[in-house]
Amino acid sequence: MFGIGFSELLFVLVAVLMLFGSKEIPQMARFLGKTMAQLKNATNEIKNEIHNSAKHTGVDVNSFTGGISEEIKRAKEDISSAINPLKDMSSEIVEDINKPIQEVKEDIENLSGPIKRQF
Repeated sequence: MFGIGFSELLFVLVAVLMLFGSKEIPQMARFLGKTMAQLKNATNEIKNEIHNSAKHTGVDVNSFTGGISEEIKRAKEDISSAINPLKDMSSEIVEDINKPIQEVKEDIENLSGPIKRQF
């Protein structure tokens, strides 16, 4: 959560409680909530104003984001194609390791067969 661990968050909460007291914290929380709501509304208004002015001038906003989306999609495909050979190689390595292990198990079984018959 924002690079802050639980112990750090707990420390901040205790420090706020000690600095402002339990009576001030609800008022501060209300003020912080109202401020965040006003900030969110302001950013939404700015975003809407930008979209409206882009529509009036004839600029297609989706064309800007569409190009970025295509680039991200191509980058994901390139990364997954680069990783897939590694997955294939890992399965080959596992097979190469398991093959000698299986051979040793069979050799031990073949050797222990006559020993088991003697008892």
